[in-house]
Amino acid sequence: MEVFFNLRNDLDMYQSQFLELRQRLLYAEKENKKRSEELSHALDEIKHVVAKRMNSTTNHTGLSWKGLNLTRKLPVHLTNMYYYLPHLREYEDAIFPNVIFGQQRTGVSLVIGIPTVKREKQHYLINTLHSLLYEFSEEQKNDCVIIIFVVNAEYVNTSLHSFPREIQSGVLEVISPPASYYPDLSNLKQTFGDSEDRVRWRTKQNLDYSFLMLYAKPKGTFYLQLEDDIIAKPDYIQRIKTFAAKQSQDWMILEFSQLGFIGKLFKSEDLPLIVDFFLMFYKDKPIDWLIDHLLWVKVCNPEKDAVHCEKEKAKLRIRAKPSLFQHVGTYSSLAGKIQNLKDKDFGKNVLHKAHNNPPAKVDTSLRIYQKYTLENVYKGKDYFWASAPLINSISGVSKSFISVVVNRKAVCMMSSQRPCPRPDLYQCK
Repeated sequence: MEVFFNLRNDLDMYQSQFLELRQRLLYAEKENKKRSEELSHALDEIKHVVAKRMNSTTNHTGLSWKGLNLTRKLPVHLTNMYYYLPHLREYEDAIFPNVIFGQQRTGVSLVIGIPTVKREKQHYLINTLHSLLYEFSEEQKNDCVIIIFVVNAEYVNTSLHSFPREIQSGVLEVISPPASYYPDLSNLKQTFGDSEDRVRWRTKQNLDYSFLMLYAKPKGTFYLQLEDDIIAKPDYIQRIKTFAAKQSQDWMILEFSQLGFIGKLFKSEDLPLIVDFFLMFYKDKPIDWLIDHLLWVKVCNPEKDAVHCEKEKAKLRIRAKPSLFQHVGTYSSLAGKIQNLKDKDFGKNVLHKAHNNPPAKVDTSLRIYQKYTLENVYKGKDYFWASAPLINSISGVSKSFISVVVNRKAVCMMSSQRPCPRPDLYQCK
């Protein structure tokens, strides 16, 4: 009997604590709505000053928000960060990012955030960006911005040379947080059996996501969280917009991947509240656990069972199928960690992506295997598969070639012969 009463007292205590936490969250949500206009106004001031600075110089690389002489240093909402990160009181510029590349684009429908770090053995960012930007229409390019969040600026400086148009147009933006943004992470409490390195890694991740979300908030209507080691389905943007348009206004998260924090879509107006919650518990749990706890606080009744709670959370977190993003990285951003996670709802990875080629006459001396012709691969219908290259019986040199001719003008030719047997054709390399 005594044990029963002790359990009952513990349950009452936990219920009281959860209710108190829920009240705090509701109050924070109310305050965030009040201060949303002040946040937008202050960031508009920042954007105006940055644009003025950028127009006065031709060198946009390394532009920093730190040196800007603003009439208002901090939006009122961001002062909440001082409660969770008290060290920021000593570094008043610590929440202003260094803009490495970017045109300060705002007013778009979709903002995509991608935190990235340099891994020891393999890098995925470039392939991820190629996948995201593949088949972007002009309309989509003008209504989207992809923000790369990186701590090591040198890493992206050497990695993004293949995207000059996207950077110049404003589709692609790269930011870096000041080192003073991060608190001392050397003496964190180890929880859930995690090693010291893993606790430090997940804690820094929570701070990275928070910084990125607050920066992205005024830029667009929706915010999509991705990671730097994924591939996307070619029509992912249109599918996201279509799915979001079908939902009621009550949702908080739309999920386009079942893995971790990949493919999570938020309304930008909700980001300050979400970041507040992350910062309350950034040292305690991983980011995907915190999201689940946030939903629990918002809609779950402690007096009802877990089944009821899951049904209520499902109204705020809505899963889209099939998944639009697949995790492809093997080497985690946590040094030494191998991560072979795959989203079973994504389907098979698309290895072949058709190009919109102009009409042309294609030819080859190779022996075609079954239906895998050169014509089909040029039209984007299938793969090209051939065998048995022609070998000169005397010299032993291959005479094989593949040629493409557009509008009676030779475009290029791939040939194993030197010199090229058709000098009117450009040599493909």
